[in-house]
Amino acid sequence: MRVLLLGASGLLGHNVLQTLVADGHRVVALVRRADSVKLEQAGFDIVVGRLDVADDLDRAADGCEAIVNCAGVTDMSLLHRSDYTAINTTLCATLLEVMKHHGIRTLVHTSTVNTIGYGSQDELADESAAMRKPFLGSYYADSKRAGEDILLGAARGEFSDGHIVVINPGFMIGSMDVKPSSGRLLLAAYRRRLMVAPRGGKAFVHVKDVARAVVNGLTLGGNGERYILVNDAGCFGIKQLYEMQARVMGYRQRVLTLPNWLLSVAGVAGDTLRTLGIRTELSTLNVRQLMVQEYYSNHHAISDLQITSTPIEEAIKDFYLWRKKQ
Repeated sequence: MRVLLLGASGLLGHNVLQTLVADGHRVVALVRRADSVKLEQAGFDIVVGRLDVADDLDRAADGCEAIVNCAGVTDMSLLHRSDYTAINTTLCATLLEVMKHHGIRTLVHTSTVNTIGYGSQDELADESAAMRKPFLGSYYADSKRAGEDILLGAARGEFSDGHIVVINPGFMIGSMDVKPSSGRLLLAAYRRRLMVAPRGGKAFVHVKDVARAVVNGLTLGGNGERYILVNDAGCFGIKQLYEMQARVMGYRQRVLTLPNWLLSVAGVAGDTLRTLGIRTELSTLNVRQLMVQEYYSNHHAISDLQITSTPIEEAIKDFYLWRKKQ
C-alpha cells in the first residue's frame, strides 16, 4: 500500500516506519521538520507540514490507500486539557474528513492502554474494561479516549464498510527512542548505586511488537476493534524493571521502594507549582498513576493481529544498543 504515516519522528513512529518499509509499503511521512526522521534507508517520502493543519494532511494523503496515526501529545507536564486536544482528539476527526475526500477506507490509530481499565494479577483486563481512576483524571488519557470514541463511532457508522483499527499499547521500550521519551525511565536509574522506585508498576511492551501490530493492522483485525499490546509477563513493578535493567546491563544496584505517603506529599508540592503556572510532571494525579499495578491481557491482539511477545529484557538491550550506535 501507499501509506500516510503520522508521528514518524517519535519512538513508535520510527519503528513503524522501519517496519512498513521492510514490508514493502510505500510510505509518506508528514513531519514538521524533515530532519526529525532519523531513519537512513530508502522507501519513504517526507512531506513537511503540521498535523493540526487540515490542508497539510489533505496534501500528504493524496494518492494514499491507508493512514497510520502514531502521533500523540504525551508530555505529562502540560497544564491544560486544551494542550492535548488538537493532536490527541481533533486530529482524529480531521483524518476522517481527509479519508472521505481521498476515498481512503483504512486507518490504524495508536492510543494508549490507559484508556482501558486495568485489572489485577488474578484477573487480567481486556478491551471491554471501562477506564478507571486515576487515569480518568488524566488530560492525556482522557484526550486519547475522546479520539478513540470519534474513530470507533465512525467505524460503526459511515465507515462501517471500512477498516479502522485502534491499537492500545502499554509502556513502550526499545530502539530508536530519539528524544528519548519513555527511555527516560531507564536512563534515570542507569548505573546508579542506589535508586528509589514507587510501589506501582506498568504494563511494559517492546516497541517493535507494537510496530508489528500496527503494520499488521493494515490488513488484519476487525473494523472498530481495539487491541491491547502488552508483554506476556504482565505487569512489572518499577523496582522490578530497575533490577532487571541492572542484571541485563551488568551492574550492581540497590533499589528502595518509596512509601506512598511520601509520593503523595511530592504530588501536592507539584500541584502547588502547577497552580502557579509552572510546568512540572509532578502532581497528585501523576504520582497516583505510579502507585497502581496495571494488568492487561494481550490475547486479542495475539490472535487477531498475529504477533508475538518479546521479553522486556530484549527491549532494554535494544534501547541501549541503539543509543550506543548514535
